[in-house]
Amino acid sequence: MSDTAKEGRKLTGWHAFGIFAGAFTVIIGANIALAVSAITTFPGVETKNSYVASQTFDDRRNAQESLGWEVAARHKGGLLILSITDAEGQPVQAGTLTATLGRPTHVKDDRTPEFTFDGQAYVAREALAPGNWNIRMKATALDGTAFEQRVVFRVKG
Repeated sequence: MSDTAKEGRKLTGWHAFGIFAGAFTVIIGANIALAVSAITTFPGVETKNSYVASQTFDDRRNAQESLGWEVAARHKGGLLILSITDAEGQPVQAGTLTATLGRPTHVKDDRTPEFTFDGQAYVAREALAPGNWNIRMKATALDGTAFEQRVVFRVKG
């Protein structure tokens, strides 16, 4: 065997620099891709001024909790069912109800279901793909008390 065949390839400074630069290019590229994805899929601001909203938070929460409402959602047979029950487990018909249905991670699937009260729950015809869904609901009790809640549920596929 010749001497050059025994030596093999040498790791030079340029090779080390290339490995180093390549590794950091991959790391920085992945970070940029994740940051862009996070910014473009963020649904936005929850409130315009968090300080002002915080001033009445405790009063609004206490009023809402005094209603004793429990809210649950499920999807069955092409129907989205939103159940609101009082402290005794009886169905509640709210004075007003608005809701936004969507995915927890982006707003492209957001829509406003047309709920109707059937005597037991609020029902809307909705075709939903499997996965996690949120209902961001706002209701008003018959006595005028505001009620807001995010209801999380899963559609099995």
